[in-house]
Amino acid sequence: MKVTGHCYCTAIKYEAELDPRDVVICHCADCQSLSGSAFRTVAFAPEHSFRLLQGKPTVFIKTADSGNKREQTFCPTCGSPLYSRAADQPIATEAPEAGQPVRMLGIRVGTLDQRGELTPRTQYYCRSAQPWALTMSALAGTTNFTGPRGAR
Repeated sequence: MKVTGHCYCTAIKYEAELDPRDVVICHCADCQSLSGSAFRTVAFAPEHSFRLLQGKPTVFIKTADSGNKREQTFCPTCGSPLYSRAADQPIATEAPEAGQPVRMLGIRVGTLDQRGELTPRTQYYCRSAQPWALTMSALAGTTNFTGPRGAR
């Protein structure tokens, strides 16, 4: 599936090809901190299919639980998190040779224009999940913001 996306302010735009079955939710503590939310929703795309069309993201390198270094990219203007990838390798620009692993890039689903067409298939690190995050369908819902007056 061809997808397009951008940061909130549209300073950065991109496109990629991905399998819509490769969408996950991650509840790990790092994803909670880096997303500013209870979890992060990610669509995995082969790194060689990803193209920046406009702008240049800022990169922050974090160390994962595995010890691997991961690039976390975001817009330097609006701060939108965009994608992550392995930090210890150059960006793959061509498909790998037969038998070689395909390097994947984790695109933040909220930045995709086609986000309404993507449904997560699994959840990772549920042991780290906020208890309410696993039962959100039980929460009351509204069609717009109805929170405290000062927060509008």
